[in-house]
Amino acid sequence: MAPSTDLDIVRVTKRFGAHAAVDDVSFSVAPGEFFSILGPSGCGKTTLMRMIAGFEHPTSGDIRIRGQSMIGVPANRRPVNMVFQSLALFPMMSVGENVAYGLTCRGVSRAEAEERAGRMLERVGLKGFGERRVTALSGGQRQRVAIARCLVLEPTLVLLDEPLGALDLKLREHMKIELKQLQGTFNTTFAYITHDQSEALVMSDRIAVMNQGRFEQVGSPRELYHNPATPFVASFVGETNRLQGEASASNGAIAVRLPSGAVVQGQGRAGQAALAFVRPEAVALAQDPSLLGSLPNRFEGRVSAVLFDGAASSLLIDTAGFAEPVRAVLPQAGPLAGIQVGAPVHVGWTADAMKVFAA
Repeated sequence: MAPSTDLDIVRVTKRFGAHAAVDDVSFSVAPGEFFSILGPSGCGKTTLMRMIAGFEHPTSGDIRIRGQSMIGVPANRRPVNMVFQSLALFPMMSVGENVAYGLTCRGVSRAEAEERAGRMLERVGLKGFGERRVTALSGGQRQRVAIARCLVLEPTLVLLDEPLGALDLKLREHMKIELKQLQGTFNTTFAYITHDQSEALVMSDRIAVMNQGRFEQVGSPRELYHNPATPFVASFVGETNRLQGEASASNGAIAVRLPSGAVVQGQGRAGQAALAFVRPEAVALAQDPSLLGSLPNRFEGRVSAVLFDGAASSLLIDTAGFAEPVRAVLPQAGPLAGIQVGAPVHVGWTADAMKVFAA
């Protein structure tokens, strides 16, 4: 019977001297899952990936692939392949030779290796590229060669370490979609590490948010975005407005009094010192305050900046009682679509839209 998971990390810790780079981390990845580890630089995600690949050894804990412990198994004997940001393609070899390289190392005959490499190139959309030099390819094409070289070995698990980091923005957006589609086509298990939240949100089935060697929360992109479990997750995943103050319970909601004396209402758990978060898209805007109806959080302000970015445009609004400008999504149509800097505007949001945590 096939194991129900492709990867199990069981209470893994990695210490460098007194510093725990990875601190008692456990998780499992199901077959065919696209699992991402998202976190800032230095949070331990690359160390964790290198332990799975076999380039580093855990100080304690177990790493299992399809139920088999990998402790003591060298990197080249693990059913794992890794794609690095640098891609690490061989410039002196043709595209086809790069893809066939791992097969010939495993003792597959040259003819069969070439034939399998050709089929794999076709599957990643590079049919007929086998004879080309790697150096003659675009960034996106090289990316696909690196992935083809990896997938041709039919690993149980593909590890990807910031593989889109070196690409320009437009190509990165395109490769995000392409990688997700490739992973779906091959149904191979992907473990992906990135510091780019939009990469993780767009591509993953599940995401682990990592901070200072630990996992803060593991969940679907939707869960992490709408129901963050910690202040770190709330502020790291997606754009958000962050407010600090003192909390008290107030008829079913939590009232947070800001240092200016202004009060906002939200939902969550809070001790006395509280952090509150509200997403820019949850902030309603109106020129006439009566249009905000019965929203519990209503304030007046002035537009201090218009951040134009097509459909993702937003406004910064200097708001009475708030230390920082409130960020809100700029409507694409209607009376506020053409609003200018300096214009008065009223902002409002529901208590449900504001998540409150103990600071």
